[in-house]
Amino acid sequence: MASPGGQALTVTHVEKKKKPPARYWEDPPPPQQQEGKDENKVRKDGEQTERQTPKAKKRKENEDQGDGKQFISGKSDRFPGPAPIPEDRLQKFKRKEKMKKPRRQHYKLQDMIARSEENSEMSQKQAARLDLLLPEDAGFLEGDEDEDTCTISQEDIAESVDITAKTKHFDLKLSQFGPYRVDYSKTGRQVLLGGRRGHVACIDWQSKELTCEINVMETVNDVKWLHSEAMYAVAQKKWLHIYDAKGIELHCIRKFNDVLRMQFLPYHFLLATASATSFLQYLDVSVGKEVAAICTKTGRLDVMCQNPHNAVIHLGHANGTVTLWTPNQKEALVKMLCHHGGVRSIAVDKTGTYMVTSGMDKKLKVYDIRTFKPLKSYFLPAGASCLSLSQRGLLSAATGDIVQVYRDVWSAPVTKPYMAHRVQKTVWGTHFCPFEDVLGVGHGDGFTSMLVPGAGEPNIDGLDANPYRSAKQRQEWEVKALLEKVQPELISLDPTELGMVDRAAADVKHQDRVQALGFDPLATEKFVPKYKKKGRSSSGNVERRKRQVAHEDQRDDIRKTAEDRVKIEKERKKKETKEAVLSSQKSALDRFKK
Repeated sequence: MASPGGQALTVTHVEKKKKPPARYWEDPPPPQQQEGKDENKVRKDGEQTERQTPKAKKRKENEDQGDGKQFISGKSDRFPGPAPIPEDRLQKFKRKEKMKKPRRQHYKLQDMIARSEENSEMSQKQAARLDLLLPEDAGFLEGDEDEDTCTISQEDIAESVDITAKTKHFDLKLSQFGPYRVDYSKTGRQVLLGGRRGHVACIDWQSKELTCEINVMETVNDVKWLHSEAMYAVAQKKWLHIYDAKGIELHCIRKFNDVLRMQFLPYHFLLATASATSFLQYLDVSVGKEVAAICTKTGRLDVMCQNPHNAVIHLGHANGTVTLWTPNQKEALVKMLCHHGGVRSIAVDKTGTYMVTSGMDKKLKVYDIRTFKPLKSYFLPAGASCLSLSQRGLLSAATGDIVQVYRDVWSAPVTKPYMAHRVQKTVWGTHFCPFEDVLGVGHGDGFTSMLVPGAGEPNIDGLDANPYRSAKQRQEWEVKALLEKVQPELISLDPTELGMVDRAAADVKHQDRVQALGFDPLATEKFVPKYKKKGRSSSGNVERRKRQVAHEDQRDDIRKTAEDRVKIEKERKKKETKEAVLSSQKSALDRFKK
C-alpha cells in the first residue's frame, strides 16, 4: 500500500488471543467488570483473593436463588425459593410442640433446643414432601347395587383382576399330612407350612417355587419364621427344632419341651414359646440362650398372640381370662376376664390399640388395650377360631370350614361379613400376608390362598421389610438389625415410659442409692477421739472429749427446731392481731344486740 508521500508502508496483522467460550458451570462476569476491563490489569500470581467457606457459599447461593437469581439464559426464576407445602400435610407429620426456651444464662441449652427444633422442622418438611411419592392406596371390594360383597366368590374376583393378581389365588391339595399351620415371612415373599403329621415346606408363593420340603416324622404343633427367610422354628412333639432354608436341622433345644404355640419378636430377636406344661419361655436366637422361663400356673397354653407395638405376649386360658406377660417379670402384668368360657383365639392390631378375642361362649369381643374395657361384642352362632388381623385392620375368623373376613370391627357395629369363603375341611390356621391382599388359610385338605382386597399395606417401608431385596441387602439388613437389637429388659406395657424423666422423690432416690451401694453415703461418721499418750487417753478423758463435740451433731436439729418455733409464734401473733382487728370493727348487726 502506497502512502501519500510515495513511501510504501507494510501493515502487519497482529493475531489476538481468542477468549475461550463460557461454560455452563461458570457464572457470567458482572457488568462492572466488563466496563472496566481495559482499565484493570492482570493480577499478579502472588496476590491472594478472598475465599469463602462452603457454608457461606451455600448460604449465599440460597439467598441469591430466593431473590430471583438470573441463569445463563438470562431468564429469572419465576418461582423463587422452595415449593410450598400444604398445611394439612405438615400437620400430619408434626412431632411435637415447640419447647419453652430457658433463661439467658443457659446459652448452650438454648443452642441445643434451637438446633433440635430446626432438625425436627426439617424432617417434618421432608416427610411431607416425600408423601407425594406414596400414591398407592388400599382399595376395597365394592359390589353392585343391592349386592353383598360376602356373596362374591373367589373365582369371580380372580376373573375380574389382572393376571398378576389372579396367580395369587391358588389351592394346594395336601390331604395326606394335614391339617396345616401357616406363617408368612416379614417381607411377605415366603410362606411356611407345617402339617400336623410331620410335613414341613417352605414356598416362594409368588413364583410358586419350592424352597425346601422335609418330613420330621413327628407331630408338628406350630411353625414360625425367625428374623429372616434363612431360618425357621418348628415346635415338634417333644422339643423345639431350628432349621435353615434348605431343611437342614441347625439346633435341637431340649429346654423347650412340649411347645404348642410360638411368637417371634423381630426387634428383640426373641422367640416366645407356650407349652403344655404351663411354661412361657423366651429364647434369644442371636446368641442361642434362654432369656426367661415363667411358670404361668394356668394350665395348658394353646392360645397365644403378641402385641406388635410393645412386644407384650397375650395368653388365653381355659377359665376365660387373658393375661399379658413380659420376660422381665415373673407375674402377669394384666389379667382380664374376657369370656364366660375358654378363650379360643386372640389377635392384636399393629398399632397395639385393639385386641380381638373369641371364646367358647360363641362371642367375638373387641377390647381397647389402653383402658382394658370392651368396645364391641358380637354373637356368632357357631363361634370363631383362628383370628387374624391384617395391616389395614381386616379381621379373619374361621368357623369350621368357613373363613369370614370382617371390616371395621372396632369403629362401627358389624352386621354381616365383608367376605366369606368355604374350604374343603376344618380350618387350623389363618394368616394375612404382609403388603399383599392375600389371606393364607391352612386346613385339613392343604393350603388355600385367598384374595382379600384392601387387606395389605400398599406402601412398603424398604428399610424395615423390603420384599425385593437381594441377598447382599438381606445380609446388610441383618447386621444392622443385630446392632440395633432391643434388650428384653426394655419390654414394658407402655413403651413411651422409656423416654420420660424420672421425677421420684428425693428420699426414694436416696433409699435406692443406699440399697445399691450397701451403705449410706450421706451419713455422718461417728466421732472417734484420737489416741494420746502419757495417760491422756484414759476412759474419762475420752468421754470428756466426746461430750465436747456432741452438741455439734445436734446443732442443725436445734437450729431447725428454733426456727420452727419462731415461725409458729409469728403465725400465732398474726392470727391474734387479725382477730382483734375484726372484733374492734362495728357491724350492722350490733344494733340487734341487747
